[in-house]
Amino acid sequence: MGFESWLERDRLVLMDFDPQVAGIASQPFWLHWHDGARERRHAPDYFVRRVDGSAVVVDVRTDERIEPKDAEAFEVTRIACTQAGWRFERVGMPEPVLLANVRWLSRYRHPRCLHPTAADRLREVFAAPGPLLPGADAAGDRLAMLPALFHLLWRQELVAEDLPVELLSPRTVVGVIGRGTQ
Repeated sequence: MGFESWLERDRLVLMDFDPQVAGIASQPFWLHWHDGARERRHAPDYFVRRVDGSAVVVDVRTDERIEPKDAEAFEVTRIACTQAGWRFERVGMPEPVLLANVRWLSRYRHPRCLHPTAADRLREVFAAPGPLLPGADAAGDRLAMLPALFHLLWRQELVAEDLPVELLSPRTVVGVIGRGTQ
């Protein structure tokens, strides 16, 4: 997946982590318009298809880097998206703690990290929410359990209670979705 800045990369990782995102395309199309003085064009950063079938067009730019011509491009994009029945979002800097946690978990996204027996045991242990490291130890050998645990957290089959606000640690409370963890 393409990205043109570290900020776009970070936002891409967060979109990939979002369970409501079914697909992402980078720079999916060009918009062309005339601003009264000259021809203009803009390629939004991402097109996101959500699991409910809806679509979101995303531009990534921090507030302090938006110049008047950028603001106009974002407004033209918003109008075009509305006409197409899509949402438009302009996003900036993500929350640093959430980003750090999601980037850590992304290292374990590959299916090779998921051993089915370890995953089953982790689901059993974390049926009652508890601290990450003691739970991994209770499930079995720590070195075998941690990759599977982080993979389940990436897939959000298990959830970390304070993922957006506290760095993952041995004490992070982990549990099954809907069991007092969110």
